[in-house]
Amino acid sequence: MTQTTCRIEVHQRIETPDTLPLDLLHQITGLPKQRIKVAMKKGAVWMTRGANTQRLRRAKRRLRMDDEVHLYYDKTILDEQPAEPGLIADAGDYSVWNKPFGLRSQGSKWGDHCTVVRWAEQHLRPERPAFTVHRLDRAANGLILVAHSKTTAAKLSALFRNRDVKKDYRAVVHGDFSSQPDPLRIEQAIDGKAAVSEFSCREVLDDGAKSLLEITIETGRKHQIRRHLATLGYAIVGDRLYGTDERDGVDLQLTASYLAFTCPINGELVEYNLPAGKYDQDSRRDA
Repeated sequence: MTQTTCRIEVHQRIETPDTLPLDLLHQITGLPKQRIKVAMKKGAVWMTRGANTQRLRRAKRRLRMDDEVHLYYDKTILDEQPAEPGLIADAGDYSVWNKPFGLRSQGSKWGDHCTVVRWAEQHLRPERPAFTVHRLDRAANGLILVAHSKTTAAKLSALFRNRDVKKDYRAVVHGDFSSQPDPLRIEQAIDGKAAVSEFSCREVLDDGAKSLLEITIETGRKHQIRRHLATLGYAIVGDRLYGTDERDGVDLQLTASYLAFTCPINGELVEYNLPAGKYDQDSRRDA
């Protein structure tokens, strides 16, 4: 067991059959059983059986000899409250959500309760499993797909991997972008891999201090839009990672606004569009 002030990590092989994970982890860590139950529910406890490792959420599930239990307990992470996404469409085999600022696309070993996939598992009716298809930055907001079977997840992921999904974004950036070509196409590698983005100015805001852009990307590199715009000298408002001003006081003004693809289930072209909302400088962080 490794432990810091609010973080505990445990890896324990089971030597007694029919062991209850709740009792075992309580004995090892001294944590109250209710806190361990919460950690299990929020995805911070895992079980390895043979070659398979998966989250363990049932406190009364009996463990076998040679199973291994893993606890990744971080009080700060477990105390986070998930922002609520909006359901855009439920297609049965997959669903489309409007992910808000702060909600994660996928979990980590320390938990998954603040992810859109876990929210979908807990709130869709009828209930069904949920699987990550693609990622959207935690700091960004907008349209994201969630699959409800491994088969559908693989098919949808292949569409993204093969660039068969049209993805458009909106962003508010610092500066007057209207002097740039329309569209402005950027082909600049990111982390040694090809990356292509196109930017069009749709509105100049605040007497030229900011601009509203529409963006299309042909690749999906990590932080591609944010990095391309920062390189051009038009950092996205609220970008604390690549922006020049960490005191904008607003969430990252980057929205995934449009998705279109041929549905791998029925072969039909589907489109999902997030209507434009007014840029609100007063939607400030609590910080």
